[in-house]
Amino acid sequence: TIHAVRGQSMRQSMSAAGSWAVPARAGMLALLLVAGMGSVSGNAVAQGDAKRGQYLSKAAGCMACHTEDKKEAVPYAGGRALKTPFGTFYGPNITPHPEAGIGRWSESDFMRAMRLGERPDGAHYFPAFPYASFTRISDSDLRDLRAYLGALPQSSRANQAHDLRFPFSLRVLVTGWKWLFFTPGPLASDSRRTPVVGRGAYLVQALGHCGECHTPRNFLGGSNRDRLLAGSRTGPDGKSVPNLTPTKLKKWDDTELKEFLQTGLTPDGDVAAEAMGEVIRNTTSQLTPEDLAAVVAYLRAIPPLADEPK
Repeated sequence: TIHAVRGQSMRQSMSAAGSWAVPARAGMLALLLVAGMGSVSGNAVAQGDAKRGQYLSKAAGCMACHTEDKKEAVPYAGGRALKTPFGTFYGPNITPHPEAGIGRWSESDFMRAMRLGERPDGAHYFPAFPYASFTRISDSDLRDLRAYLGALPQSSRANQAHDLRFPFSLRVLVTGWKWLFFTPGPLASDSRRTPVVGRGAYLVQALGHCGECHTPRNFLGGSNRDRLLAGSRTGPDGKSVPNLTPTKLKKWDDTELKEFLQTGLTPDGDVAAEAMGEVIRNTTSQLTPEDLAAVVAYLRAIPPLADEPK
């Protein structure tokens, strides 16, 4: 996810029967009720590698959507507001607290949320939770992510109800949205991609869910799949979101692009806007050198697309 223009912001998800999904305030709401710790409460460790899961949580931008935007906020305890044309969503508590958080979730609950966008009771999640991207995450990565979330300190902070306009508050409408715009399943392999480009595709399309903000949407909030990562004039918070295809990024060499993703500084001395700055702090600057190189390689390999007409 790359946003270098001064004063512009990036990210956040649409929801209901058409809404912004997204990240980065990387992500998304990124992991809008992700993970679960079986039926065990407390700091019980789930199956999976929690240390690796911590890295994955950074690659997925979970902190931004699940932590209040204030000093001394408890990480992952929820409360971050996401304003959309359909109302305001609030990121939930994803600590392993058995009542306030997700401590009673089973592994199947977690997998169903991430793969299908369904709550443990079978109801739909609003697509403010970017499960359209997270459905592509591998089983092993989901287990590791779940293990990390299960090792977090518990928080009893209660979740705040979404404040949505009618009829977008009706979850039943998400049935139609999914039928039109949601295809569950892993990221499709492409034999034309090198392993490095394939890794970058996974980081950008699945974990990083960059397309949730950087791909334009129709009036129902469905992504225009023919314009993947081509930017949008009407992105989250009503701000424009930049084109990530080679049409724009060809102006920067690989070193300059990596420098931006690590520091937020552009070749001409600008700095990343506030929302993208958070993505850089929490996500892209935390990637390993190999993964950062893979992201750059993938962005170089996708088809160049023109900006949307003004």
